[in-house]
Amino acid sequence: MTRVPTTRACPAGPARRRVTILTHAAFTLLVIINPVAAVAQEASWSCPDPPSLVGDLEGELAHVRYLADDLLEGRAVATRGERCAGDYIAARFRALGLRPAGEGDGYFQAWMVRTGSAAGDGNSFSVAGGDPAGFTLGDDWVPYGFSASARVVARMTMVPVEAGAQLGDAWHAEIAGGAMVIEGTAPHPHAAAPDAHRVASRAAAMGAAALIVLLGDSGPLPSLEAERRAALAIPVIAVRGAAAERVRAAAASGAMANIAPAVEPVRREARNVAAILPGTDPQGHQILVIGAHYDHLGLGGAGSLSPNAVGEVHNGADDNASGTAVLLEVARQLAGGPPLAQAILFIAFTGEERGLWGSAHYVESPLLPLEGTVAMLNLDMVGRVSDDLLTVFGTGTAEEWTDVLERANGRTRAPLDLRFNSDGFGASDHSSFYARGIPVLHFFSNTHAEYHRVEDDWELVNAEGMGRVTDLVAAVVREVVPGSGLASLTPVEGTGNPHGVQGPTDGSTVRSGFRVRLGTIPDYSRESGGMAITGVREGSPAAKAGIKGGDIIVKFGPHDIEDVYGYMYAL
Repeated sequence: MTRVPTTRACPAGPARRRVTILTHAAFTLLVIINPVAAVAQEASWSCPDPPSLVGDLEGELAHVRYLADDLLEGRAVATRGERCAGDYIAARFRALGLRPAGEGDGYFQAWMVRTGSAAGDGNSFSVAGGDPAGFTLGDDWVPYGFSASARVVARMTMVPVEAGAQLGDAWHAEIAGGAMVIEGTAPHPHAAAPDAHRVASRAAAMGAAALIVLLGDSGPLPSLEAERRAALAIPVIAVRGAAAERVRAAAASGAMANIAPAVEPVRREARNVAAILPGTDPQGHQILVIGAHYDHLGLGGAGSLSPNAVGEVHNGADDNASGTAVLLEVARQLAGGPPLAQAILFIAFTGEERGLWGSAHYVESPLLPLEGTVAMLNLDMVGRVSDDLLTVFGTGTAEEWTDVLERANGRTRAPLDLRFNSDGFGASDHSSFYARGIPVLHFFSNTHAEYHRVEDDWELVNAEGMGRVTDLVAAVVREVVPGSGLASLTPVEGTGNPHGVQGPTDGSTVRSGFRVRLGTIPDYSRESGGMAITGVREGSPAAKAGIKGGDIIVKFGPHDIEDVYGYMYAL
């Protein structure tokens, strides 16, 4: 399950609108074109053989054992471990006799995603009065992964770190047109270091031509490899050690800097895995989607709750090898049972941990028509059932859900103690479907101390509990999809309404820590060109202003909004 409060074809999605948030909302139209720059995948890498890891384990536990092994390196989106996981899931679908539902008669829905940044050709940095050859890239300095690629020759102005963190309007005349220089370390032990991205965003808005961040002697330079944020409007570089001392002295005298960073986005192929269990209805009127994300955090970094664990494998046994395992076993039960009239689409999403990338891509480029999708059942973190408790979100998105769940639960061998939550939005892939007016259920066995930590390993999951969740979900499907005829669900009025969907009584979105509330559900898969809106809460300020799902926020008061980070800074 994603902790995000983080280039697609769009044939089926709603029209996008640029939105400038002022005292009175105003709207204009925008056509989006997102160029995709592909990079080659690793030429070859041998995936571990499933029997060598699984041994004599069976069912859900066997799937978790394979997917959450160290050899899959945490299954980060568009990595070799994720590809092995995707291949494993496709092989299981094939073994069950499920029909490929991906592109080109295969099991995969592939597209390119940005996984990081890299230094391009022509990087250079020097200051007047210093070595004409400049400083050494990688040793003395690097551009940030969100730096603009442009040459700037400008006078340097040193800004105190406290001012740099806030950068009030009083500094406008001082930094406009110049290269702003700040200390990148905390001013005292109890203070946080400045956020270079946030400072640079504000500096660019105030007319600065570049930002130079000075680091200490021993600190590492920023890594480009993991930086996925879009380029800002100005060059932003970090300088350390003796080079930082020389820049500091030059800035104090108002010397000129010659800054020419070159940063390129790195893109790799991501894959959803999809298979279909055909229904007996020859017309194929409907489809029910069952989904789970199979990616996790890889080697830590963004999203990890393990301190100092960058570079350590985060196996994500519960989040979300468990949901993927239940998905596969539900497919087994339904494929081996009495036929259903309508088709079932099983889909394992990738990129959920980066902001619902896989499900967002699917609803923009659906493999099967969204108009015929009667419901989406989502499995995310179902491996820690304790005291028989299981929470089901989305029960308010269709009139029949509560009765369906109670009947289905009663049909299982070991009924669970179900707790219902009506909200259809949340930090997992069902949100992408709910925003399109599709009733959803999201099954969740609760969080725990190992959530998003390196300790979330396969030995800690509750195999018996996962089996009970499998039975429940299969029973729900059979309650919704009959043996003959059409499925019948009644979306609650307002579900998918672009003006808003009823959520918690306080109208809150995913917890962000902000006291200021607009009521938007962001689309975190969008890289730049504004912050896209998946939906808005009913009764929220956004809904009252006329903001709709599908809109793109490009300005908030005086602040230009390039992406979700700029939106958060504006709040």
